[in-house]
Amino acid sequence: MGRWLVLLLVLAAPLRAEEVVLGLSRDEVAITATFDGSEILVFGAVKREAPIPDETDLDVIITLAGPSERVTVRRKARVAGIWANVDAVEVDAAPSFYAVLSSAPLDTALNAVADLRYDITIPRAIRSVGAPMTVQDAEAFTEALIRIRERAGLYQVLENAVDLEEDTLFRGRVSLPANLTEGPYSTRIFLTRDGSVVDVYETEIAVNKVGLERWLYELSRNRPLLYGLMSLAIAIAAGWSASTAFRLLQR
Repeated sequence: MGRWLVLLLVLAAPLRAEEVVLGLSRDEVAITATFDGSEILVFGAVKREAPIPDETDLDVIITLAGPSERVTVRRKARVAGIWANVDAVEVDAAPSFYAVLSSAPLDTALNAVADLRYDITIPRAIRSVGAPMTVQDAEAFTEALIRIRERAGLYQVLENAVDLEEDTLFRGRVSLPANLTEGPYSTRIFLTRDGSVVDVYETEIAVNKVGLERWLYELSRNRPLLYGLMSLAIAIAAGWSASTAFRLLQR
């Protein structure tokens, strides 16, 4: 009886007309002492169970999100002639890195309902639940965080950056800056028609420190006293070396 029930449920489940078949140029990024950024190529194809629909255009949206973190955003103002922090809002979760690429302008490839459901655009990817009652314009703090990280290359909106050939093959490139946060980077691919999502594919890219960077990171977290003493010894040795070299040059 159980087998027949499972079979009936499978037969009753609707088949998706279009699905994503994904590939990545790399599924791991190694952060070394000389790491100055990287690039990820996301490519794939659309698998179909029926002919391509003619009534609407297919669009592809790719998002790449780094680990989320809690961020405190402060606003400065001049008080008695001195710049000081006057307000602060704590953002509950903001991706350390976020890129969204699309095969068309986002307002064409994505409607508001789909964005609300899947949190695709940068403002939707940031979660800020509450703010102090004394702060009247809490949204301005989130907007400021987005502007700061866009200037640093940590937040990217790349419209028309996904090449879509014959509504079947697609590819897009994401540039990763040097100041990456370690952890899993969630990659999502959305197929949309008329702004609505018809399929989603999700995977992860691992970003990890290796070699000397990994050793120093583990030492600073697990043995902070030894790490501090070692840093102090290196600073003293560097100062002594510079002083000795300066005296030799004066002779």
